[in-house]
Amino acid sequence: MQKLWTPSNQQIEQSRLFDFNKTFLKTDNYNYHELHHQSIKESEKFWSTIWDFCDVKGEKGQPPYQIVHEHISKCEWFPTASLNYAENLLKRRDNKIALVGRLENGDRKTLTYKELYQKVAQLSHQLKQDGVEKGDRIAGFVPNCIEAIIAMLATSSIGAIWTSCSPDFGFQGVLDRFGQVAPKVLFTANAYSYNGKVHECLKKVDELHQAVPSIEKIIVFDFIDQDVSLEDYPYAVRWNTYLDNHAKEVDFVSLPFDHPLFIMYSSGTTGQPKCIVHRAGGVLLEHLKEHQLHSNLTADDIFFYYSTCGWMMWNWQVTGLATGCTLLIVDGNPFYPSPSYLINLIDEESISVFGVSAKYISALSKEGISPKDTHQLSHLRTILSTGSPLSSESFHYIYEHFKSNLVLSSISGGTDLIGAFVAGNPTLPVIAGELQCKGLGFDLDVVDEEGKSIKNEKGELICRNAFPTMPLYFWNDTNNERYFNAYYSRFENIWAQGDFAEVTESNGLIIHGRSDAVLNPGGVRIGTAEIYRQAMKVESIKECIAIGQDWKDDCRVVLFVVMKPSETLTDSTIQEIRQVIRKNATPRHVPAKIIAVSDIPKTRSGKIVEIAVRNIVHNKPVKNTDALLNPEALQLYANLEELTY
Repeated sequence: MQKLWTPSNQQIEQSRLFDFNKTFLKTDNYNYHELHHQSIKESEKFWSTIWDFCDVKGEKGQPPYQIVHEHISKCEWFPTASLNYAENLLKRRDNKIALVGRLENGDRKTLTYKELYQKVAQLSHQLKQDGVEKGDRIAGFVPNCIEAIIAMLATSSIGAIWTSCSPDFGFQGVLDRFGQVAPKVLFTANAYSYNGKVHECLKKVDELHQAVPSIEKIIVFDFIDQDVSLEDYPYAVRWNTYLDNHAKEVDFVSLPFDHPLFIMYSSGTTGQPKCIVHRAGGVLLEHLKEHQLHSNLTADDIFFYYSTCGWMMWNWQVTGLATGCTLLIVDGNPFYPSPSYLINLIDEESISVFGVSAKYISALSKEGISPKDTHQLSHLRTILSTGSPLSSESFHYIYEHFKSNLVLSSISGGTDLIGAFVAGNPTLPVIAGELQCKGLGFDLDVVDEEGKSIKNEKGELICRNAFPTMPLYFWNDTNNERYFNAYYSRFENIWAQGDFAEVTESNGLIIHGRSDAVLNPGGVRIGTAEIYRQAMKVESIKECIAIGQDWKDDCRVVLFVVMKPSETLTDSTIQEIRQVIRKNATPRHVPAKIIAVSDIPKTRSGKIVEIAVRNIVHNKPVKNTDALLNPEALQLYANLEELTY
């Protein structure tokens, strides 16, 4: 593994991590892995120090700040504390720009921290006038925009629970989510734009209103310049009409640490989505830790993460307001109107922390884009990547075609913990293909099928200790059965993340894919990411997906490839793919079948759905196709003659 970047002593000593180490361990001697060890050994002290170091607004209460029970999921955090999540994000009330909203058509809108506070005051006051109380669910069927953030903050200021989906979800997908949690109020846009095409929202919202009787009011904001009449929707009111312009102050409700803040959803591709309830205090502490320590975020930064309101990275970025920085909010196709669209924004908005998916970086590379030759990138110092494993080739691409003096942090976690188990680190080297470190406070390990710790071998990623962003519970989950089956059925009193991973010599990690999608030819466990890393080296391939097909009492590897425009899958290309995989992996990784397809089914956050494709290949139903961005693509994998021999 090749080191691509190493921090200087000065960079280490100027980091927030270095300052935290002095505060927590009372020493100028800095070693990240020792700090990580102590963050687990002294867990209560660690999280208490995070509270103080990150200047959490609220009452921390009296010790103990962590009460450990027999099962780690029952751990109590800050049992006598009180705080309000929104109040912590609105600590600033000055004229610094808090939010910059950008659209595909070039429209740009800004809001200062003072203006943001005023808008939240106006909306929260009116919601309370309409009877919204703590514990009520408020839903957003919203694009990634300033109004969505105002609505979320107003919701959480009252102690109500925010939940959201992006408006590209199909009706059934939204119903499967909001229908379970029974929201009282629904926010929506008049329309949204994607790839230059305008899509209106109200017809779908009207269907939702009819199907979910708990929805009492729908608040519509004008996101796209398109006149939409509300005459046929008597329960709907326009945003500007609804806001109480006389309200000046936000009445933040002081709430327990464990008060529900967000309801997040699993992908729902194998059944009805799980409704994951997250606690306010846990989300705030974890995000502050990841932002300020692992990402070195400060109030001086312009912070961007490309996301939709249906992905946890939206919630993750928004908490950046608690650090007092400026958030850049972008909605639409990241490649429209050109493949360089987001790269242009790095210069135009002086982005310093730039977050995207691994798929986006791979696609840029395939497009042959070299930003260092066309852009200044003068403020850019950190690139964050998540959503799927980032290949070694993508690491090299960033350092060769962006900048050599930045931190590239591939991070991995999930909706389950609304954060990153494996995190970035401005004080450690960047090694091609590796995630830099185990996140502070997480007793992470990789174990074999018997639960024994292993290193330099592939196994299950687990966490042995409790942490504040463990889900509070799943909504409507009798006796917590779904919750326990999701994380604790594999190993006793240990969280199993469901990732197939490996701890390296440098104590970094490699994620080899989801463990439920692991291939098993001849009894050898293979992560799908291992195949993707090699197959994507073939220039003519645009993207690919691998599954295991049951075949003659064994499992054979099948690789489906989408070719670049004007390219076709020839025998010579198939041989090239096999040779690259055999040379750089093992003969076991070489697909038995390589088949061209025109599309790959994905979730709405852009993740490929290996299990759904595997089910189609084996003539099994995919229960919830409405959770997919392009469900029609599944039919490309049904009844393929190539898979019958």
